[in-house]
Amino acid sequence: MQQVHGGASPRAKARRSRPQRLTLKKQEALTGWLFVSPVMIGFLVFTAFSMLYSLYISFTDWNILSDPHMVGWQNYINLFTRDVFFGEYLWNTIYYVLLLVPSVLVISLFFAILLNKTVKGLTSFYRASLFLPCVISTVAIALVWKWLLNSQSGTINGILRMLGVDNPPMWLLDTKWAKFSIVLVRIWQMSGYYMVMFLTGLQTIPSSLYEAARVDGANRFQQLTRITIPMLSPTTFAIVILLVLEAFNIFEAVMIMTEGSLGTSSLMYYVYRLAFSSYRMGYASALAWVLFLIILLFTVARFLLKKDEVM
Repeated sequence: MQQVHGGASPRAKARRSRPQRLTLKKQEALTGWLFVSPVMIGFLVFTAFSMLYSLYISFTDWNILSDPHMVGWQNYINLFTRDVFFGEYLWNTIYYVLLLVPSVLVISLFFAILLNKTVKGLTSFYRASLFLPCVISTVAIALVWKWLLNSQSGTINGILRMLGVDNPPMWLLDTKWAKFSIVLVRIWQMSGYYMVMFLTGLQTIPSSLYEAARVDGANRFQQLTRITIPMLSPTTFAIVILLVLEAFNIFEAVMIMTEGSLGTSSLMYYVYRLAFSSYRMGYASALAWVLFLIILLFTVARFLLKKDEVM
C-alpha cells in the first residue's frame, strides 16, 4: 500500500531548522565579537601587554638609551634596603589615604543627605555645582588652587588678613601645611563625585522605613545610624575601595602644586621621577609593582572583611 505524505513530519522539520538556528547563533556571536574587538585589542595592547612588559623590565636595569639587562630581584631588594626615599614617600602616600578617604566619605555623605530632599529650583543647581569640580581636569584645578593658596597675593590669605589673621598659613611654602593643602584641594574636587554615588544609594532606601522609625519615636540621628548608614553599606563599600585607589594614585596635584618638594612626594610621583627624570625604567617599574601589590592587598582585605555586610 502506498503511503501518502501530506507534508514533512515535525521531527524532520526540527532537524532541518536546527542548522539554521546554529548558524543564526554563530552570526550573532560573530557580530558581538566584532563590536567588542576594538576594545579588546586596545586592552590587550595598551593594558595587558604594558603590564606584562613592565613586570619584565622590573627585573632589569634599563635606562632607555641602552638595552635592558637582567638583574633579577635586585631592584626590589634595593627598594626595601637601600632606598632612603621609599619609606618617606610611602608614609606620605599613607598620609594622603588616611586624610582623604574619611574626609571625602563624610563630606560627600553629608551633602548627599542634604540634597536628597527635593527643593524646587534649587536641588538641581546645587547638585550640578557640587559635581562640577570632578569633571574638570585635576591639572587645571591644581593650577587655580596654587594661585588661590599663594602666600603673598593669594585670595585665601587675602580673606584671612581681612578677617584679622596677621600671619596666615604659608600654604605651599611650609612643610607643615603643604601636604594638607594638597589634601584640601583633592577633597574639594572629589567630594561631588562620591556625593552622586551616595545620592543614588539614598534613593534606593524605602521611605516606609523612615516613616516607621518616626512612628516609633526615632529622632534624625537614630534614623541616620539605624537606617541610612546600614542601608548604604554596599555603596559605602564601593566608595571606600574607589577612594583608596584614588588616594594611593595621587599624582597631578603633587606635581603641579609642589613638584614633590616640602615632603609632599607620593609613591606615584616618585615612580614618575625615577622613570622620566632619572630614566631608571627598571627600578621605576619595580616600585610601580610594589605599589600595585599594596593596593591589591588592601582591596582583597577589604573584600574579605566586609563581604558579609555586602551580601
